[in-house]
Amino acid sequence: MSREDADTVTVTVQDGDEESVPGDGEELRFSRSGAVSGFVSCVPVALGVGGYGLIFGVLAREAGLSVVTAVLMSATVLAGAAQLIAVGLWEWPIPAVAVIGTTFVVNLRYLLMGASLRQWFTRLSSRQAYVSLFFMADENWALTIEDLREGTGRGAFLLGSGLAIWIFWVLATAIGAVAGGRIANPETYGLGFVLTAIFLALLVGFWDGRTSLAPWAFAVVVALTVETIFPGRWYILAGGIAACLVEVIQDGR
Repeated sequence: MSREDADTVTVTVQDGDEESVPGDGEELRFSRSGAVSGFVSCVPVALGVGGYGLIFGVLAREAGLSVVTAVLMSATVLAGAAQLIAVGLWEWPIPAVAVIGTTFVVNLRYLLMGASLRQWFTRLSSRQAYVSLFFMADENWALTIEDLREGTGRGAFLLGSGLAIWIFWVLATAIGAVAGGRIANPETYGLGFVLTAIFLALLVGFWDGRTSLAPWAFAVVVALTVETIFPGRWYILAGGIAACLVEVIQDGR
């Protein structure tokens, strides 16, 4: 992410020392203190994310994943909605195309989220930027955008806040997976409805007024149509793509 002119510079960190001279007049630092600030600020949010991690661990075990596999998925993917969808589709043989395609559509939003950080992250080294982006989730992205817009110049805020989410997410997954393996009949406790309940709750949070009506309605129609024609879980992928296309058309207008 280097530049040849004086408009941007690479930022380096050595044991908490801060060094940067951004060309636009706003100082940006990638320091240990910035990462710690991000971590502390995100702990309350991370606790809530851990609640979803517990549920994911239980559902992963119910779907047939081992504790190790569930924990590794959380540690390497770090995408709650995508992981919940994946275990919802999980069966033998694994519908790899459907799982990969659906999670890809769900995670397309990260392209826009990452692009929104470009004006700041072009001043970081490639290693600093890409390591930070690995730990980006919806919650700490929002906190980071707010922090950077306030002019704090804490370039490591995303990394620190992301580490908080990652730790709680992975630990909660492990606890949920272990607990899930000890439940003989999950349906007795209504755990079969947990995944549906989670996405209904998420749906309420994503409602953005009348502009959400068209893509949602079109997604439902397409999903129901595909479900009656094609076997398997292709209707999820089809509905997601349909909603994305309608949203793009609306934004274009």
